[in-house]
Amino acid sequence: MAKTIASIGFVYVIATLGWVFLGSTIVYRTEDQQSTLKREVGQLWGDPLTQRAPSSQLSVERTVQTEVWDEAHKKKHIEKSKVIDKFGIPITQSDIRLDFHLDQRQKGLLWYSTYGVTFSANYVFQNIQDKSGEMVLNFAFPAPDGRYDDFRFEVDGQEVPLTRDESKGLIARIPSAAKARHTFSVNYKSQGLDRFLYQFGDGISEVRNFTLGATTDFAAIDFPANTSSPSSKKREGSGWQLTWNYTDLVSGNGIGIEMPQRLNPGPMASRISFFAPVSLGFFFFLIFIVSALRGIRIHPVNFFFLASAFFAFHLLLAYLVDHVSIHLAFAICSVVSIFLVVSYMRIVTGARFAFMEVALAQVIYLVGFSYAFFIEGFTGLAVTIGSVITLFVVMQMTARINWSERFGDRELVRAIEQADPRPAGILNSVDHAEKDGANAV
Repeated sequence: MAKTIASIGFVYVIATLGWVFLGSTIVYRTEDQQSTLKREVGQLWGDPLTQRAPSSQLSVERTVQTEVWDEAHKKKHIEKSKVIDKFGIPITQSDIRLDFHLDQRQKGLLWYSTYGVTFSANYVFQNIQDKSGEMVLNFAFPAPDGRYDDFRFEVDGQEVPLTRDESKGLIARIPSAAKARHTFSVNYKSQGLDRFLYQFGDGISEVRNFTLGATTDFAAIDFPANTSSPSSKKREGSGWQLTWNYTDLVSGNGIGIEMPQRLNPGPMASRISFFAPVSLGFFFFLIFIVSALRGIRIHPVNFFFLASAFFAFHLLLAYLVDHVSIHLAFAICSVVSIFLVVSYMRIVTGARFAFMEVALAQVIYLVGFSYAFFIEGFTGLAVTIGSVITLFVVMQMTARINWSERFGDRELVRAIEQADPRPAGILNSVDHAEKDGANAV
Protein backbone atom coordinates (compact mmCIF):
# COMPACT_ATOMS: atom_id res chain seq x y z
CA MET A 1 0.00 0.00 0.00
CA ALA A 2 2.80 2.40 0.85
CA LYS A 3 4.47 1.75 -2.50
CA THR A 4 1.17 2.39 -4.27
CA ILE A 5 0.72 5.72 -2.51
CA ALA A 6 4.31 6.70 -3.28
CA SER A 7 3.81 5.81 -6.95
CA ILE A 8 0.61 7.88 -7.13
CA GLY A 9 2.47 10.74 -5.48
CA PHE A 10 5.20 10.49 -8.13
CA VAL A 11 2.57 10.69 -10.87
CA TYR A 12 1.08 13.74 -9.17
CA VAL A 13 4.47 15.50 -9.02
CA ILE A 14 5.12 14.84 -12.73
CA ALA A 15 1.70 16.22 -13.64
CA THR A 16 2.30 19.29 -11.47
CA LEU A 17 5.57 20.04 -13.25
CA GLY A 18 3.76 19.73 -16.58
CA TRP A 19 1.14 22.27 -15.50
CA VAL A 20 3.77 24.69 -14.23
CA PHE A 21 5.49 24.51 -17.62
CA LEU A 22 2.20 24.92 -19.50
CA GLY A 23 1.10 27.86 -17.35
CA SER A 24 4.48 29.56 -17.80
CA THR A 25 4.19 29.07 -21.56
CA ILE A 26 0.78 30.75 -21.62
CA VAL A 27 2.09 33.66 -19.54
CA TYR A 28 5.02 34.09 -21.91
CA ARG A 29 2.76 33.98 -24.97
CA THR A 30 0.43 36.54 -23.40
CA GLU A 31 3.16 38.98 -22.35
CA ASP A 32 5.02 38.56 -25.62
CA GLN A 33 1.87 39.36 -27.58
CA GLN A 34 0.66 42.14 -25.32
CA SER A 35 3.22 44.81 -26.20
CA THR A 36 3.19 44.02 -29.91
CA LEU A 37 -0.56 43.56 -30.32
CA LYS A 38 -1.51 46.59 -28.22
CA ARG A 39 0.73 48.76 -30.38
CA GLU A 40 -0.89 47.31 -33.50
CA VAL A 41 -4.38 47.89 -32.08
CA GLY A 42 -3.40 51.47 -31.22
CA GLN A 43 -2.15 52.06 -34.74
CA LEU A 44 -5.29 50.61 -36.30
CA TRP A 45 -7.89 51.90 -33.87
CA GLY A 46 -6.40 54.57 -31.61
CA ASP A 47 -4.90 55.13 -28.16
CA PRO A 48 -6.58 56.11 -24.88
CA LEU A 49 -7.99 59.60 -25.41
CA THR A 50 -7.48 62.56 -23.08
CA GLN A 51 -9.30 65.72 -24.16
CA ARG A 52 -8.19 68.95 -22.49
CA ALA A 53 -10.36 72.02 -22.26
CA PRO A 54 -9.36 74.76 -24.72
CA SER A 55 -7.48 77.77 -23.44
CA SER A 56 -7.36 81.37 -24.60
CA GLN A 57 -5.48 84.55 -23.89
CA LEU A 58 -5.78 88.18 -24.91
CA SER A 59 -2.81 89.81 -26.60
CA VAL A 60 -2.84 93.60 -26.23
CA GLU A 61 -0.26 95.62 -28.10
CA ARG A 62 0.88 98.96 -26.66
CA THR A 63 3.62 101.46 -27.40
CA VAL A 64 6.28 102.12 -24.80
CA GLN A 65 8.52 105.19 -24.80
CA THR A 66 12.01 104.73 -23.47
CA GLU A 67 14.54 107.50 -22.76
CA VAL A 68 17.91 106.54 -24.26
CA TRP A 69 21.27 108.40 -23.87
CA ASP A 70 23.04 109.13 -27.16
CA GLU A 71 26.76 109.06 -26.38
CA ALA A 72 27.75 110.35 -29.81
CA HIS A 73 25.64 113.51 -29.57
CA LYS A 74 25.86 113.73 -25.81
CA LYS A 75 22.11 114.00 -25.36
CA LYS A 76 19.02 112.02 -24.56
CA HIS A 77 16.33 111.02 -26.99
CA ILE A 78 13.11 109.07 -26.84
CA GLU A 79 12.72 105.63 -28.49
CA LYS A 80 9.37 104.05 -29.09
CA SER A 81 8.86 100.24 -28.98
CA LYS A 82 5.91 97.90 -29.07
CA VAL A 83 5.13 95.58 -26.14
CA ILE A 84 2.52 92.82 -26.12
CA ASP A 85 0.69 92.22 -22.85
CA LYS A 86 -1.04 88.87 -22.42
CA PHE A 87 -4.11 88.26 -20.25
CA GLY A 88 -5.93 85.00 -19.70
CA ILE A 89 -9.49 84.74 -20.97
CA PRO A 90 -11.47 82.32 -18.79
CA ILE A 91 -14.18 79.92 -19.90
CA THR A 92 -17.41 81.05 -18.28
CA GLN A 93 -19.64 78.31 -19.67
CA SER A 94 -19.11 74.78 -21.02
CA ASP A 95 -21.67 72.51 -22.63
CA ILE A 96 -20.18 69.16 -23.77
CA ARG A 97 -21.79 66.09 -25.25
CA LEU A 98 -20.17 62.67 -25.63
CA ASP A 99 -21.58 59.59 -27.32
CA PHE A 100 -19.71 56.28 -26.86
CA HIS A 101 -20.05 53.11 -28.94
CA LEU A 102 -18.16 50.08 -27.65
CA ASP A 103 -16.49 47.85 -30.25
CA GLN A 104 -14.23 45.34 -28.46
CA ARG A 105 -11.69 43.40 -30.50
CA GLN A 106 -9.66 40.27 -29.82
CA LYS A 107 -6.04 39.88 -30.81
CA GLY A 108 -4.35 36.61 -29.90
CA LEU A 109 -4.94 35.80 -26.22
CA LEU A 110 -6.21 39.26 -25.28
CA TRP A 111 -9.32 41.38 -25.72
CA TYR A 112 -9.00 45.13 -26.25
CA SER A 113 -11.75 47.60 -25.32
CA THR A 114 -11.85 49.76 -28.43
CA TYR A 115 -14.60 52.33 -28.84
CA GLY A 116 -15.91 55.10 -31.05
CA VAL A 117 -16.73 58.53 -29.62
CA THR A 118 -18.55 61.59 -30.89
CA PHE A 119 -17.38 64.80 -29.18
CA SER A 120 -19.44 67.98 -29.39
CA ALA A 121 -18.68 71.03 -27.23
CA ASN A 122 -19.73 74.66 -26.95
CA TYR A 123 -17.68 77.07 -24.86
CA VAL A 124 -18.15 80.69 -23.88
CA PHE A 125 -15.03 82.82 -23.32
CA GLN A 126 -15.34 86.14 -21.48
CA ASN A 127 -12.81 88.96 -22.03
CA ILE A 128 -12.79 90.41 -18.55
CA GLN A 129 -10.29 93.13 -19.44
CA ASP A 130 -11.30 96.66 -20.37
CA LYS A 131 -8.87 96.41 -23.25
CA SER A 132 -9.31 95.22 -26.80
CA GLY A 133 -6.81 93.10 -28.63
CA GLU A 134 -6.32 89.76 -30.29
CA MET A 135 -7.76 86.61 -28.74
CA VAL A 136 -5.51 83.57 -29.25
CA LEU A 137 -7.51 80.36 -28.91
CA ASN A 138 -5.70 77.04 -28.37
CA PHE A 139 -7.31 73.65 -28.86
CA ALA A 140 -5.39 70.36 -28.49
CA PHE A 141 -6.62 67.07 -29.86
CA PRO A 142 -6.96 64.18 -27.37
CA ALA A 143 -4.30 62.15 -29.22
CA PRO A 144 -1.71 63.78 -31.49
CA ASP A 145 -1.72 60.88 -33.95
CA GLY A 146 -5.46 60.20 -33.84
CA ARG A 147 -8.02 60.33 -36.62
CA TYR A 148 -10.84 62.90 -36.46
CA ASP A 149 -13.78 62.67 -38.80
CA ASP A 150 -16.58 65.21 -39.28
CA PHE A 151 -14.37 67.86 -37.69
CA ARG A 152 -15.82 71.33 -37.18
CA PHE A 153 -14.15 74.35 -35.55
CA GLU A 154 -16.11 77.61 -35.24
CA VAL A 155 -15.68 80.84 -33.30
CA ASP A 156 -18.70 83.08 -32.92
CA GLY A 157 -20.59 80.90 -35.37
CA GLN A 158 -18.05 81.16 -38.17
CA GLU A 159 -15.17 79.05 -39.36
CA VAL A 160 -11.84 80.76 -38.81
CA PRO A 161 -8.33 80.22 -40.22
CA LEU A 162 -6.31 77.76 -38.17
CA THR A 163 -2.61 77.20 -37.60
CA ARG A 164 -0.79 74.41 -35.82
CA ASP A 165 1.59 74.85 -32.91
CA GLU A 166 4.55 72.67 -31.89
CA SER A 167 2.37 70.50 -29.65
CA LYS A 168 0.20 69.54 -32.65
CA GLY A 169 -2.74 71.60 -31.43
CA LEU A 170 -4.80 74.18 -33.31
CA ILE A 171 -4.57 77.96 -32.90
CA ALA A 172 -7.17 80.52 -33.97
CA ARG A 173 -6.64 84.30 -33.79
CA ILE A 174 -9.59 86.69 -33.76
CA PRO A 175 -10.08 90.31 -32.67
CA SER A 176 -11.65 90.80 -29.27
CA ALA A 177 -13.22 93.98 -27.95
CA ALA A 178 -13.12 94.98 -24.31
CA LYS A 179 -15.55 92.94 -22.14
CA ALA A 180 -16.56 90.90 -25.20
CA ARG A 181 -17.97 87.38 -25.11
CA HIS A 182 -16.95 84.76 -27.66
CA THR A 183 -18.48 81.37 -28.39
CA PHE A 184 -16.35 78.47 -29.51
CA SER A 185 -17.77 75.24 -30.97
CA VAL A 186 -15.85 72.09 -31.83
CA ASN A 187 -17.05 68.71 -33.05
CA TYR A 188 -15.34 65.50 -34.15
CA LYS A 189 -15.70 61.74 -34.33
CA SER A 190 -12.76 59.61 -33.25
CA GLN A 191 -11.72 56.21 -31.96
CA GLY A 192 -9.97 55.24 -28.74
CA LEU A 193 -8.86 52.43 -26.48
CA ASP A 194 -9.70 51.52 -22.86
CA ARG A 195 -10.74 54.95 -21.53
CA PHE A 196 -11.71 58.55 -22.27
CA LEU A 197 -10.60 61.42 -20.03
CA TYR A 198 -11.58 65.09 -19.98
CA GLN A 199 -9.24 67.47 -18.16
CA PHE A 200 -10.27 70.95 -17.04
CA GLY A 201 -6.68 72.16 -17.34
CA ASP A 202 -3.21 71.69 -15.94
CA GLY A 203 -3.25 71.18 -12.18
CA ILE A 204 -6.05 72.70 -10.13
CA SER A 205 -8.49 74.60 -12.34
CA GLU A 206 -11.60 76.68 -11.82
CA VAL A 207 -14.70 75.58 -13.69
CA ARG A 208 -17.87 77.65 -14.04
CA ASN A 209 -21.29 76.71 -15.42
CA PHE A 210 -20.06 73.35 -16.60
CA THR A 211 -22.22 70.60 -18.07
CA LEU A 212 -21.01 67.35 -19.62
CA GLY A 213 -23.44 64.70 -20.79
CA ALA A 214 -22.24 61.25 -21.90
CA THR A 215 -24.30 58.50 -23.50
CA THR A 216 -23.07 54.90 -23.65
CA ASP A 217 -24.35 51.80 -25.40
CA PHE A 218 -22.91 49.52 -22.70
CA ALA A 219 -24.11 48.94 -19.14
CA ALA A 220 -20.84 48.04 -17.35
CA ILE A 221 -19.52 51.53 -16.65
CA ASP A 222 -16.63 52.45 -14.42
CA PHE A 223 -14.62 55.58 -13.68
CA PRO A 224 -10.81 55.82 -13.65
CA ALA A 225 -8.87 56.79 -10.55
CA ASN A 226 -8.56 60.52 -9.80
CA THR A 227 -11.71 61.41 -11.71
CA SER A 228 -15.08 62.72 -10.55
CA SER A 229 -18.19 60.58 -10.53
CA PRO A 230 -21.25 61.89 -12.40
CA SER A 231 -23.79 64.15 -10.73
CA SER A 232 -26.60 61.98 -12.05
CA LYS A 233 -27.08 58.88 -14.16
CA LYS A 234 -30.02 56.99 -15.59
CA ARG A 235 -30.46 53.93 -17.77
CA GLU A 236 -31.07 54.61 -21.42
CA GLY A 237 -31.57 51.61 -23.69
CA SER A 238 -28.69 49.19 -23.24
CA GLY A 239 -26.45 51.84 -21.70
CA TRP A 240 -26.43 54.93 -19.49
CA GLN A 241 -27.02 58.66 -19.68
CA LEU A 242 -24.38 60.26 -17.44
CA THR A 243 -24.31 63.93 -16.48
CA TRP A 244 -21.73 66.09 -14.72
CA ASN A 245 -23.03 69.49 -13.57
CA TYR A 246 -20.90 72.13 -11.80
CA THR A 247 -21.76 75.74 -11.07
CA ASP A 248 -18.45 76.91 -9.64
CA LEU A 249 -15.89 74.16 -9.12
CA VAL A 250 -12.21 74.23 -8.20
CA SER A 251 -10.64 70.83 -8.74
CA GLY A 252 -7.54 69.05 -9.90
CA ASN A 253 -9.50 65.95 -10.96
CA GLY A 254 -11.00 65.49 -14.36
CA ILE A 255 -13.83 63.41 -15.76
CA GLY A 256 -13.36 59.96 -17.18
CA ILE A 257 -15.13 56.81 -18.35
CA GLU A 258 -13.49 53.40 -18.26
CA MET A 259 -14.60 51.02 -20.96
CA PRO A 260 -15.75 47.56 -19.80
CA GLN A 261 -13.11 44.84 -20.07
CA ARG A 262 -13.89 41.41 -21.44
CA LEU A 263 -12.49 38.27 -19.91
CA ASN A 264 -9.00 37.87 -21.33
CA PRO A 265 -8.39 34.27 -22.49
CA GLY A 266 -4.62 34.27 -21.89
CA PRO A 267 -4.51 35.28 -18.21
CA MET A 268 -7.58 33.14 -17.47
CA ALA A 269 -6.08 30.02 -19.10
CA SER A 270 -2.80 30.50 -17.21
CA ARG A 271 -4.58 30.88 -13.87
CA ILE A 272 -6.61 27.72 -14.48
CA SER A 273 -3.44 25.82 -15.45
CA PHE A 274 -1.51 26.90 -12.36
CA PHE A 275 -4.48 25.85 -10.20
CA ALA A 276 -4.79 22.43 -11.88
CA PRO A 277 -2.63 20.52 -9.33
CA VAL A 278 -5.16 21.40 -6.64
CA SER A 279 -8.00 19.95 -8.74
CA LEU A 280 -6.02 16.80 -9.51
CA GLY A 281 -5.03 16.39 -5.85
CA PHE A 282 -8.66 16.38 -4.72
CA PHE A 283 -9.60 14.01 -7.54
CA PHE A 284 -6.81 11.52 -6.76
CA PHE A 285 -7.57 11.67 -3.05
CA LEU A 286 -11.30 10.97 -3.47
CA ILE A 287 -10.85 8.23 -6.08
CA PHE A 288 -8.22 6.53 -3.93
CA ILE A 289 -10.46 6.57 -0.84
CA VAL A 290 -13.59 5.40 -2.66
CA SER A 291 -11.75 2.62 -4.49
CA ALA A 292 -10.20 1.45 -1.22
CA LEU A 293 -13.60 1.38 0.49
CA ARG A 294 -15.17 -0.58 -2.36
CA GLY A 295 -12.23 -2.93 -2.76
CA ILE A 296 -11.40 -1.74 -6.28
CA ARG A 297 -7.75 -1.88 -7.18
CA ILE A 298 -6.50 0.96 -9.38
CA HIS A 299 -2.86 0.71 -10.41
CA PRO A 300 -0.58 3.80 -10.34
CA VAL A 301 -0.30 3.50 -14.13
CA ASN A 302 -4.07 4.03 -14.26
CA PHE A 303 -3.62 7.17 -12.19
CA PHE A 304 -0.99 8.34 -14.69
CA PHE A 305 -3.50 8.12 -17.54
CA LEU A 306 -6.09 9.92 -15.43
CA ALA A 307 -3.60 12.75 -14.86
CA SER A 308 -2.89 12.82 -18.60
CA ALA A 309 -6.61 13.23 -19.33
CA PHE A 310 -6.72 16.15 -16.86
CA PHE A 311 -3.67 17.69 -18.52
CA ALA A 312 -5.35 17.32 -21.93
CA PHE A 313 -8.09 19.66 -20.68
CA HIS A 314 -5.64 22.49 -19.96
CA LEU A 315 -3.44 21.87 -22.99
CA LEU A 316 -6.41 22.01 -25.34
CA LEU A 317 -7.76 25.09 -23.56
CA ALA A 318 -4.43 26.93 -23.89
CA TYR A 319 -4.46 26.72 -27.69
CA LEU A 320 -8.18 26.69 -28.39
CA VAL A 321 -8.87 30.11 -26.82
CA ASP A 322 -6.93 31.71 -29.69
CA HIS A 323 -9.70 30.72 -32.10
CA VAL A 324 -13.02 30.58 -30.22
CA SER A 325 -14.51 32.30 -27.19
CA ILE A 326 -13.14 31.15 -23.86
CA HIS A 327 -16.57 29.90 -22.71
CA LEU A 328 -16.96 27.71 -25.79
CA ALA A 329 -13.36 26.51 -25.45
CA PHE A 330 -13.98 25.64 -21.80
CA ALA A 331 -17.08 23.62 -22.70
CA ILE A 332 -15.28 21.71 -25.46
CA CYS A 333 -12.28 20.93 -23.23
CA SER A 334 -14.55 19.74 -20.42
CA VAL A 335 -16.41 17.33 -22.70
CA VAL A 336 -13.17 15.99 -24.19
CA SER A 337 -11.50 15.42 -20.82
CA ILE A 338 -14.55 13.78 -19.24
CA PHE A 339 -14.91 11.51 -22.26
CA LEU A 340 -11.24 10.45 -21.99
CA VAL A 341 -11.51 9.67 -18.27
CA VAL A 342 -14.90 7.92 -18.25
CA SER A 343 -14.28 5.84 -21.37
CA TYR A 344 -10.93 4.71 -19.92
CA MET A 345 -12.17 3.97 -16.39
CA ARG A 346 -15.18 2.09 -17.79
CA ILE A 347 -12.72 -0.53 -19.04
CA VAL A 348 -10.48 -0.46 -15.95
CA THR A 349 -13.06 -0.58 -13.17
CA GLY A 350 -16.41 -1.18 -14.76
CA ALA A 351 -19.19 1.09 -16.00
CA ARG A 352 -20.86 1.82 -12.65
CA PHE A 353 -17.76 3.15 -10.93
CA ALA A 354 -16.69 5.10 -14.04
CA PHE A 355 -20.04 6.77 -14.68
CA MET A 356 -20.86 7.44 -11.04
CA GLU A 357 -17.91 8.15 -8.77
CA VAL A 358 -15.24 9.00 -11.35
CA ALA A 359 -17.41 11.17 -13.61
CA LEU A 360 -18.94 13.04 -10.67
CA ALA A 361 -15.54 13.68 -9.09
CA GLN A 362 -14.14 15.01 -12.38
CA VAL A 363 -17.11 17.31 -12.93
CA ILE A 364 -16.67 18.75 -9.45
CA TYR A 365 -12.88 19.04 -9.18
CA LEU A 366 -11.86 19.70 -12.77
CA VAL A 367 -14.83 21.44 -14.34
CA GLY A 368 -16.34 23.02 -11.23
CA PHE A 369 -13.10 24.23 -9.64
CA SER A 370 -11.85 25.58 -12.99
CA TYR A 371 -15.12 27.35 -13.75
CA ALA A 372 -14.90 29.09 -10.37
CA PHE A 373 -12.32 31.40 -11.98
CA PHE A 374 -15.08 32.83 -14.16
CA ILE A 375 -16.93 34.01 -11.04
CA GLU A 376 -15.12 37.26 -10.36
CA GLY A 377 -14.51 37.82 -6.66
CA PHE A 378 -15.87 34.42 -5.55
CA THR A 379 -13.21 32.02 -6.85
CA GLY A 380 -11.52 31.45 -3.50
CA LEU A 381 -14.83 31.09 -1.68
CA ALA A 382 -16.19 28.57 -4.20
CA VAL A 383 -13.03 26.42 -3.99
CA THR A 384 -13.04 26.63 -0.19
CA ILE A 385 -16.66 25.50 0.03
CA GLY A 386 -15.94 22.56 -2.29
CA SER A 387 -12.91 21.59 -0.22
CA VAL A 388 -14.82 21.67 3.05
CA ILE A 389 -17.65 19.57 1.61
CA THR A 390 -15.13 17.05 0.27
CA LEU A 391 -13.45 16.82 3.66
CA PHE A 392 -16.79 16.27 5.38
CA VAL A 393 -17.86 13.51 2.97
CA VAL A 394 -14.53 11.66 3.17
CA MET A 395 -14.44 11.91 6.97
CA GLN A 396 -17.93 10.43 7.21
CA MET A 397 -17.10 7.66 4.74
CA THR A 398 -13.90 6.61 6.51
CA ALA A 399 -14.83 7.22 10.14
CA ARG A 400 -15.26 3.50 10.90
CA ILE A 401 -12.13 2.29 9.12
CA ASN A 402 -9.27 0.99 11.23
CA TRP A 403 -6.41 2.48 9.25
CA SER A 404 -3.78 0.55 11.19
CA GLU A 405 -5.38 -2.64 9.90
CA ARG A 406 -5.80 -1.34 6.34
CA PHE A 407 -2.17 -0.31 6.06
CA GLY A 408 -0.70 -2.91 8.49
CA ASP A 409 1.12 -6.19 7.81
CA ARG A 410 -1.10 -9.26 7.30
CA GLU A 411 1.00 -11.41 9.70
CA LEU A 412 0.65 -8.71 12.34
CA VAL A 413 -3.12 -8.69 11.91
CA ARG A 414 -3.27 -12.49 12.31
CA ALA A 415 -1.15 -12.29 15.47
CA ILE A 416 -3.52 -9.69 16.94
CA GLU A 417 -6.55 -11.82 16.15
CA GLN A 418 -5.01 -14.92 17.71
CA ALA A 419 -3.95 -13.04 20.85
CA ASP A 420 -7.29 -11.34 21.33
CA PRO A 421 -10.46 -13.03 20.12
CA ARG A 422 -12.46 -9.79 20.24
CA PRO A 423 -11.45 -8.50 16.80
CA ALA A 424 -12.24 -11.89 15.18
CA GLY A 425 -13.35 -11.59 11.62
CA ILE A 426 -11.07 -8.70 10.74
CA LEU A 427 -8.76 -10.88 8.71
CA ASN A 428 -11.70 -12.45 6.95
CA SER A 429 -13.05 -9.00 6.07
CA VAL A 430 -9.68 -8.06 4.65
CA ASP A 431 -9.57 -11.28 2.61
CA HIS A 432 -13.09 -10.72 1.35
CA ALA A 433 -12.23 -7.14 0.39
CA GLU A 434 -9.23 -8.35 -1.58
CA LYS A 435 -11.30 -11.03 -3.29
CA ASP A 436 -14.04 -8.53 -4.11
CA GLY A 437 -11.43 -6.19 -5.54
CA ALA A 438 -9.92 -8.99 -7.63
CA ASN A 439 -13.34 -9.96 -8.93
CA ALA A 440 -14.14 -6.34 -9.76
CA VAL A 441 -10.93 -6.03 -11.72
